Amino acid sequence: MLEKPGASEKEKVRAIARKEGGQSTVKNPLPANVCQSKTRHDEPCPMKTLPLVSLLVCLTAGALPAADKPPVPKSVQNVGVEEFDQRRAEKNTVVLDVRTEKEFKDGHIPGAINLDYQAPDFQKKVSQLDKSKTYLVHCAGGVRSAKACAIMDKVSFPHLVNLEPGFRGWEKAGKPVEKK
Repeated sequence: MLEKPGASEKEKVRAIARKEGGQSTVKNPLPANVCQSKTRHDEPCPMKTLPLVSLLVCLTAGALPAADKPPVPKSVQNVGVEEFDQRRAEKNTVVLDVRTEKEFKDGHIPGAINLDYQAPDFQKKVSQLDKSKTYLVHCAGGVRSAKACAIMDKVSFPHLVNLEPGFRGWEKAGKPVEKK
């Protein structure tokens, strides 16, 4: 009986044992992480490395930047906490907090006014604001404020600044917080 080309070591041992009339008692000589169904036994088995790859994907998914933040119009400036704080001290600026009333009462940037982005009359209220002022807009994490800036841009507000990390970034930086 001739050995098949490309046959695994296990198959070769079984063929020799059959030729000699006995049963093979040879254990698998291959390491546990090597695929036994492949012709090349020196490569790792994909089915045995799949759980490790899945675990790595799950662990790194939280470290990736959020893809759900909408882009702001080109006329809107995205800024970090330090620049937002500096701009707050300038004349003719208004800090606009677009979080819910409850979020606002739990803590807000000193001097901010609250206009809930999720309120059904948000667009109506925002269109009544003074368009000559510069609005420093923020929410909790940057998503609602980016959307609010997009709405404000559509109704011709020329000076809009978005706090990209949101109020959470403000608090994390140790900036002042007022509670009502």
